[in-house]
Formats: sequence, structure tokens, C-alpha cells
Amino acid sequence: MRTSARSARDTVRDRLRAWKVPGDTCCDAVLLVSELTTNAVLHTDSGNVVCGLTLTGDERLLRIELHDGGRIPVRPPEQQAGPGDEGGRGLFLVQQIADRWGSARSTRAEGKVVWAELTS
Repeated sequence: MRTSARSARDTVRDRLRAWKVPGDTCCDAVLLVSELTTNAVLHTDSGNVVCGLTLTGDERLLRIELHDGGRIPVRPPEQQAGPGDEGGRGLFLVQQIADRWGSARSTRAEGKVVWAELTS
């Protein structure tokens, strides 16, 4: 799992730098990809997770998509993790950082897609 999240972070960081995405947006996007990838690996039985990035023509909207084999839609966290909890903060972070996010049935995998959008 560490390799998957690290690989996703590195790949996304390199792509966003090549696109000259501003530093703050790039950092937020890398964190979102890391959290969404970790969530997909930990909570689905997917053997493969596909990450997609789309930057609009005016470069004001960045859309991140994580496609996996999970069939259960992802919902906003109902409660915040406590100070002693080892996990449970990923989707809370996604909710706080992304301008919009959600999940739907994937058109690229047998399961779902979890997406997040950042505007600059």
C-alpha cells in the first residue's frame, strides 16, 4: 500500500509541475491523491486503482479521479476521528481541502470513482 500511495503522489506531483500548476494547488492535489489512494487500497478488494487528472482549458479547475473495483459509494464522514484513533481522517481531509468531491459508478473500472475538484 505504501508503494501505491507513494507512486501516485510522485506521479501526480510530476504531472502537475509539468502543467505549471501553482504550488498550493499542487500540494493540495498531492494530499488528496494520497488520501484517496490509501482509502481505495485499504477499503476495497481492488487489485488495481486508476488515477486520472484533468485540468480545464483555462487552468482554473483541477479534477482528480480515483477509479477502483469497490462497489460501495463513498459518503462524507459522519463523525470526526478522535485523538486516539489511528485512522479515519482521510475523507475528513478530502472534505476540508477539496472545493467539491463525491463518488459515482466508474466508467473506467468495474466499481466506483471517487473524485475531487480544486479551483485556483
